[in-house]
Amino acid sequence: MHHIIIGGGPAGLIAAETIRKLAPFDNISIISDEPEPAYSRMAIPYLLMGKVDEHGTHLRKSATHVADLKINWVQASVKSVNVASKTIAFSTDKSTTIDASFDTLLIASGSHPIAPPIPGINSEGVHTCWTLADARHIMAKAGKGTRVLQLGAGFIGCIIMEALAARGVKLSVVEMGDRMVPRMMGPAAGGMIRQWCENKGVEVFTSTKVESIEAGKPLKVKLSNGKTVEADLLISAAGVRPAIGFLKDSGVTCLLGVLTDAHLQTNVPGIYAAGDCAEAFDKISGKTIVSAIQPNAAEQARCAAINMVAYSRGEPAKTELKGVTQINVLDTLGLISCSFGNWQGVSGGEHVEINDIPNNRHLNLQFKDDVLVGCNAVGWTQHVGVLRS
Repeated sequence: MHHIIIGGGPAGLIAAETIRKLAPFDNISIISDEPEPAYSRMAIPYLLMGKVDEHGTHLRKSATHVADLKINWVQASVKSVNVASKTIAFSTDKSTTIDASFDTLLIASGSHPIAPPIPGINSEGVHTCWTLADARHIMAKAGKGTRVLQLGAGFIGCIIMEALAARGVKLSVVEMGDRMVPRMMGPAAGGMIRQWCENKGVEVFTSTKVESIEAGKPLKVKLSNGKTVEADLLISAAGVRPAIGFLKDSGVTCLLGVLTDAHLQTNVPGIYAAGDCAEAFDKISGKTIVSAIQPNAAEQARCAAINMVAYSRGEPAKTELKGVTQINVLDTLGLISCSFGNWQGVSGGEHVEINDIPNNRHLNLQFKDDVLVGCNAVGWTQHVGVLRS
């Protein structure tokens, strides 16, 4: 049997390890389009802060871990998937190093940064912060006093902002939403986070777009509020989306992500998905969601791998996903915030809100009848685990 895994991140690696435990003699291949061994993107901010080196971002510390498990690791980009012939096609010349036919396939291709349609977005000095290669570019340019403009103040943007501030840069942030972290926090919470950042010396523009970027040293960035900001470095953190373009016309059903059932199987028997690219059913909300956090990737990968082995043996699925974790915890320059569930509220619901502005604390609880269904919390996080349970 040959199990192919597209994606060398946490989901891909955990799936391969799980398959190897259950099927000691099956062939396993991981296809990754990055030259590095499997690493955690969650560790990149710690790399930028200097708290870990590159080796500290690696998911497994042994350089021979994958080879020791007799897993084929191939650096290549997947061009397409043919579900009829059960083969994959490559957009590079690496296809000769691997049997491109599979008995089961796991799509664990993760996400990729969104490139906003801004004139000059591809100028020298403009970078995303998503890969180790990105981190190397940023570390080479972002030193003490460097003028850095960050595009985006969402969840990922705030994590990057924390790392940049630790490097001593002069930081400005532009967010097109009316508040910081608009997809995680309501107006009161988002406003409190903004005030905290400004008190820490970060210049914040909300309800503002970057209209154009003029190349040069420095970059000249025109904003929709009429201002032009000069920057030595621009970080684009406008969000990410599932990296599933290679599935176009494949017959694998995709919505926002690759649609899966409770067993992580797609609409095509023998093809599964896990991680940031997977759209899985959440029993609590009653809908399918893409929840791009590493604990979800790990559990989805484990379940998918168990079922892939069962499928390859002609057996029924052995396990199902119990649910999709929906919780985000964010550290923004030392201010801890949390969001989970239907934090925006539900139709016919009620809410209670407490604000302690002098102490930077905010709590908003959303209810449906007498059931807690969502929460926003800033600086008031001692009992979040109990609330969520």
